[in-house]
Amino acid sequence: MYTLDPYGGRALLTTAMTRGYNAVPDGDRSRLRRYLEAIAETRSMPLHTTVAFNAVYFGYDLGSDGYGGSPLNLDDFPVITFGDRAPALPVGAMVRVVTGSEPLYAEIVYKEGAHPETGVSGDVPGWVSGAPAGAEGPGGPGGDANTRRRELLVLDFHAFGPALSLSPAQLHRLRMRQRWINTDGHVVVDACYPSAAAARRDDLSVYADHLLTVARAQLLSPFVPVCLTELVGGTREATLRAGLLGLLDTVSGVLNSSSVIRAWRHYAMTRASLAAGLRDTGPLGGDDLKSLVAAIEQAAVPVRRRCGLTSPVTVYTAVGPRLRTVPGATELLRGVGYATAVCRANTALADIVQRESEQGLFANGSRITLDDAFEGGGVWRSHYPGDAEAPGDPLVPAGRGWAAAMGEGPETEAELTPVDLPLADGAILGPVELLRADGEKIVWRLPLRLAHLIGGLLPLHPAVSSELCRSHGRRTKLRLLLRHAEAGLPQSEIVQKVPAELDDDSGRLTGVVWPGDFFPGLMLELRWSRGDMAIHIATTRLEQPHLVGDRVIGHCFDPCVLTREDAPGSGRSDDTAAGLGPRQLVMRTVRRCGLLTLDGHALLDRSALPRAAYGRWPARAQAAALESAVAQLLEERLLEPDLGSRDAWGQPRFPARDGEPTIHLVAYRPTHPRVIRPWGSSEPDTGTVLLGLQFVPGHLRRLLPGRSPSETQRAAFREHCRRLGKADGWELPEGYTFVTEHIRGR
Repeated sequence: MYTLDPYGGRALLTTAMTRGYNAVPDGDRSRLRRYLEAIAETRSMPLHTTVAFNAVYFGYDLGSDGYGGSPLNLDDFPVITFGDRAPALPVGAMVRVVTGSEPLYAEIVYKEGAHPETGVSGDVPGWVSGAPAGAEGPGGPGGDANTRRRELLVLDFHAFGPALSLSPAQLHRLRMRQRWINTDGHVVVDACYPSAAAARRDDLSVYADHLLTVARAQLLSPFVPVCLTELVGGTREATLRAGLLGLLDTVSGVLNSSSVIRAWRHYAMTRASLAAGLRDTGPLGGDDLKSLVAAIEQAAVPVRRRCGLTSPVTVYTAVGPRLRTVPGATELLRGVGYATAVCRANTALADIVQRESEQGLFANGSRITLDDAFEGGGVWRSHYPGDAEAPGDPLVPAGRGWAAAMGEGPETEAELTPVDLPLADGAILGPVELLRADGEKIVWRLPLRLAHLIGGLLPLHPAVSSELCRSHGRRTKLRLLLRHAEAGLPQSEIVQKVPAELDDDSGRLTGVVWPGDFFPGLMLELRWSRGDMAIHIATTRLEQPHLVGDRVIGHCFDPCVLTREDAPGSGRSDDTAAGLGPRQLVMRTVRRCGLLTLDGHALLDRSALPRAAYGRWPARAQAAALESAVAQLLEERLLEPDLGSRDAWGQPRFPARDGEPTIHLVAYRPTHPRVIRPWGSSEPDTGTVLLGLQFVPGHLRRLLPGRSPSETQRAAFREHCRRLGKADGWELPEGYTFVTEHIRGR
């Protein structure tokens, strides 16, 4: 068994191997092949060529110690920090992960692009597919000074044996904190490259450079099984580089020549593990992979309708994020399991493309090709009609998405229909507030919701529903007595007899006829006296009416519900974006999808607006129409620009946080001055208005000696001056900062 030990009696690496795979005798190839096959079997994950090289060069123990018994100096490893900017590191690099206590030692075994524009279900804007590192948008390649790319790194925290590994409980705690690794046990970094050309280099050349520079002491250590200087017989830089590339070529050739190993690009997996994955009937097993393949194959095929066919379309799908949508897959995608799932899925896709298509052209007329091998675990392009394009190798990434964005090739795009998705925060908007519950009555308060207006509904407080259910059963009728401070209400709306659907946990009234001037967000105060069969409803008049958009409001309201549910396209008969023009669609999208503040402001990442409106990245003409509408709305002050930041998971934040990339937001601000949750009193006939929050306008504040304002506050002050129409005074005066407008309690 010593022949499978890099430190055994006969070295696994030989001088001939420094000249490449073709120069190695069959016997030496065979011994190295057996060792690498054993490594692939033992580590139970996709084995990148560079990781396989590490195993044989640095002496990976096939027992339980991994690299733990090797003489590697762990303090020489480069440091990576979750969510931080760092020089790009290749797969195979051995690293230290900063934590709050002892560092974690790990080997990078897989990485992929984690572009923030990629959707959670794997939909990718065309320009992202094949885009160079540092690209700033469609047709904006950026420059060498901005060559950064967000990357997801999968680390093997057990590569250095039990002594340097965390227990499952410790690793779980770190994942839950999400400070040093994310919930999946991965690290996301903004990788910085010296140039755009450097980011395009192949994996093996990049790793050779890494070993000869950052990890040079590790590479040339006299304690490795056989040092590179001994293998090449010298220390000249050119000789070392040529010998190292020869060794990497040998390892790659040996893996590709194995009958028990199957490779997806530079990642090798045992055929037995692939077969077991396809036989698996659980999450991410054979059935789920077949569903993924079918979805990508059908993604661009037009749907037949009575009026004919829809327009042709091109769809880009990222495998990694798409796998996260598989039910029950969360645990399987943690740690190195994510790399396994992605490589299996890509292998399954490649097999189907090669077996059932003609150079990617399927019988249904769609053409499926790999467009970007790095971003999102692999971006696959589905195009219809496929026979209109010149054929080529479907598994060679062509980057057609980026090429089309640069005007270098045709890209047929179908116009999309805006999506009507449920509100992400709909369940927590306008919570019920219990004001009084005693032996005499129950009084509660809630804002009227759009669903109540459309459906003629009114939810009851659980305590009221429970008591009425016990005394009158699940179906009964109640009187609804409405007191609204508005003249001219017909008697049929003031007093109504409506059905009640009751149970112990919840209940509602149906068939309610709401007055015509009622709107989403209107605050209702409800009172039920115990033993009575009537529900009393009252609204509270504001001291002065307020103008919110086109609506004059004279009664207390919930600004959050008003922003979300009184958007364009929302009405008593329907709630849809269908038929809206670009301006209305922009307003609806910002109000429904933006980050929501307590006073009803909604702020949306400007770059994410097209996908939020259409569910995925729309045709360029549609995206351009939305951008033009945004510019008009900003100019007319119906929307306002603002600044936020993007966290390590790609999610927007407001206000911007120091140390995070700044992003441009578009903000819907409902009114000025603002009405902030002006609840009525607990007794509806008093007319008293309670203001629980106070609006504080933007203003200057003197700084303590030695302090200076942040760049975010400088930018906010310049924008404040622009809104005031000032032609000068754009910069903050010395010794002052700017406090942005906000809400405070009192």
